[in-house]
Amino acid sequence: MKRAATILLAAALALGLAACSAAPDSSVPAPDSSAPAAESAPAPEPAAADSAETADGGRILVAYFTVPESDGVDAVAGASRVVTDGEVLGNTQYIAQLIARQTGGDLFAIQTVQEYPGSHDALLEFAYNERAEDARPELAAALENPGDYDVVFLGYPNWNADLPMPLYTFLEQTDLSGKTIIPFVTHGGSGFSRTVQTIQELQPDATVVEDGLSLSRNSVPDAAAEVEAWVSGLGLSTGA
Repeated sequence: MKRAATILLAAALALGLAACSAAPDSSVPAPDSSAPAAESAPAPEPAAADSAETADGGRILVAYFTVPESDGVDAVAGASRVVTDGEVLGNTQYIAQLIARQTGGDLFAIQTVQEYPGSHDALLEFAYNERAEDARPELAAALENPGDYDVVFLGYPNWNADLPMPLYTFLEQTDLSGKTIIPFVTHGGSGFSRTVQTIQELQPDATVVEDGLSLSRNSVPDAAAEVEAWVSGLGLSTGA
């Protein structure tokens, strides 16, 4: 089954790149928050020496949204954050950095003007209210050059069995037509829920890979090998 899934995923990716060159979980879990605590912007990302290219010459982007809970001691890993080399990172930020390092892709943090609460209960209530209001939080910065990329890894935590509302803002404001979007999610037990279908609805002219990477927040600290194997299976690793 895994071999069949890998073949299907590779086929979807190949079709998406070719197009570029030619032109419910009913549960409502607590927000699976992911990145530096209650800051207006994540820590600066390490710059890639050279942007990676796919086999067809397209460039790779790793875009992600992350909000870590700040409850507890800063330098201690928790449900929404991981500590690596003494640095506290949000779960989704950490996975995004692993993907970027393996692919050589550019990193883009999807950030909001507003700050999210750092404590678990307050963040849960805030995220629930945003979803109930169908809010579109203002982004701190737009992706200025989406046309430069052919493959976009898109990462986010599963909040209330849905995309975080800033992802709606990003996907409605950013034209990813003709690109291959590869989702990855961190969650507390709900997996992707219906978020992949939502991305397809918001970006109907992109190729959205349905079999993305889903990681439980409990497994994030030890996920490096799994992420490496997944990226290698896509044929996008710089070492492949």
